[in-house]
Amino acid sequence: MQFGIFTVGDVSTDPTTGRTPSEHERIKAMVTIALKAEEVGLDVFATGEHHNPPFVPSSPTTMLGYIAARTERLILSTATTLITTNDPVKIAEDYAMLQHLADGRVDLMLGRGNTGPVYPWFGQDIRMGIPLAVENYALLRRLWREDVVDWEGRFRTPLQGFTSTPRPLDGVPPFVWHGSIRSPEIAEQAAYYGDGFFANNIFWPKDHFQRLIAHYRERYSHYGHGTPEQAVVGLGGQVFMRENSQDAVREFRPYFDNAPVYGHGPSLEEFMDETPLTVGSPQQVIDRTMTFREHFGDYQRQLFLMDHAGLPLKTVLEQLDILGEQVVPVLRAEFAKGRPSDVPDAPTHASLIAAASSANGVTAA
Repeated sequence: MQFGIFTVGDVSTDPTTGRTPSEHERIKAMVTIALKAEEVGLDVFATGEHHNPPFVPSSPTTMLGYIAARTERLILSTATTLITTNDPVKIAEDYAMLQHLADGRVDLMLGRGNTGPVYPWFGQDIRMGIPLAVENYALLRRLWREDVVDWEGRFRTPLQGFTSTPRPLDGVPPFVWHGSIRSPEIAEQAAYYGDGFFANNIFWPKDHFQRLIAHYRERYSHYGHGTPEQAVVGLGGQVFMRENSQDAVREFRPYFDNAPVYGHGPSLEEFMDETPLTVGSPQQVIDRTMTFREHFGDYQRQLFLMDHAGLPLKTVLEQLDILGEQVVPVLRAEFAKGRPSDVPDAPTHASLIAAASSANGVTAA
């Protein structure tokens, strides 16, 4: 089981001070947060991709490459790589390069994003979001798995005798998660290829994500990749912690109430009741997170959103200390209990190399 954090890279005003960090401060803060994640024993740091204010992470590979040079163990991922508006050729090149620089500590989460105007900015039509995601990923897979590609499709110019460089490290492409908030077509795509499926698990009630994950698991089995229980699932989550739950609620409330994504709507208490957001003590976060296995089955990756809505860097680093020292060790032990032996661990570069070697051995025999 992998535990980590993901960031959307928003530049938000701190409602308790009225101060808004600069883009430079926010970018540097994201790097500091990633380094802290490794320090406290987390497994994964993931960044979103946005091309509009008030967000700063327009170039995930640049940031992750910089973090790779300053870390040793942390898996570097994306919380969304825009498969619809990025050229799949550039994705293939950029993430293979990052894979080499990070010695394999790389995977990525493909998604369509949640900002409509990004489509025309990059010459695409939002009404073609799903067909773009399907076609672009089909090409991306071939670029990583075939040395020479001839290809013709609907949304980009044809390729003739094209070789994407550099080739994936050790001949093994980065593992791909397909992220979705609401689209069963994306769950279907993940299942078809036997890739991972990451359910955002933030803004909607559990029933919504249960349906998406159940669909993915059933179709994963349908396509012959294993049993439904062996499908590779990741989940998001939101937490804010203090030793005393009343202190956590009191401190977090102004950030919640003023956050662009969920403020000015349901109360904090209503939102916690209806979604996985947990604001309280470390034990409450442990207890709530443990219910995810009851709702979604055994899964492989849990990422928490912790640096949003204007929370100052000092507070985020305090949250990471609590997460790493008091919460994740307990979750690791509890999630390991009763986990069936045939449920796979989250893929890593090493495990993918081993699987490829095994498959080649069977083929050669």
